[in-house]
Amino acid sequence: MNVKEAVSGRKSIRGFKPDPIPRSVLTEIFEASVRAPSSDNSQPWEIYVLAGEALDRIRRDNVEALKKGVAGKSYPPYEPVYRKRQVGLAVELFKAMGIAREDKDKRLEWMQRGFRFFDAPVGVVLAADRSLDLQTAASDVGGLAQTICLVAMEYGLGSCIIAQGVTYPDIIRRHVAIPESKRLLLAISLGYPDPDFPANRVVSEREPLDTNTFWVGFG
Repeated sequence: MNVKEAVSGRKSIRGFKPDPIPRSVLTEIFEASVRAPSSDNSQPWEIYVLAGEALDRIRRDNVEALKKGVAGKSYPPYEPVYRKRQVGLAVELFKAMGIAREDKDKRLEWMQRGFRFFDAPVGVVLAADRSLDLQTAASDVGGLAQTICLVAMEYGLGSCIIAQGVTYPDIIRRHVAIPESKRLLLAISLGYPDPDFPANRVVSEREPLDTNTFWVGFG
């Protein structure tokens, strides 16, 4: 698999087999992934790899907080052009999963899956020190996240980058002892894809290149 094939073939996996990932495999993935570029070679990322009881406790507490309506990390609402893309994906996922628009219980259960790291055997939390410029550190950590997802494919693993995993940073800190001096920026679910899970067959659409690409100085 070459780089272009990996980039075009990668998709978000939301249903995983329960099979554990050997630590040796994870080590190889992260050793390769930290070659990702960073501003001034600052390598701002801190990688927390979660599995077993620690991850299960985070899943449980995340869902409990969600059910109770506990306020977590908030995000500004999408402008219409971005919201349209988000809704388009949701429609495809709900269609694949057989979730009717008016079925509030199934929609809630689907939302909970994200807070459970989609029940993946491994959850990854990416953090950066608060002393770093947020824009630069977030960009670098995003590059690392993409690299992890691509390298994981070499080992037959699937992934999903999820903001829901760090919606309740205090819950993660409670179980992982991450200091307040670190910002929790992203989470990733990692595992072997379940080929029978309907949502895994969904491939999100991309806008035509000319929609978001502006050529300056070309003839």
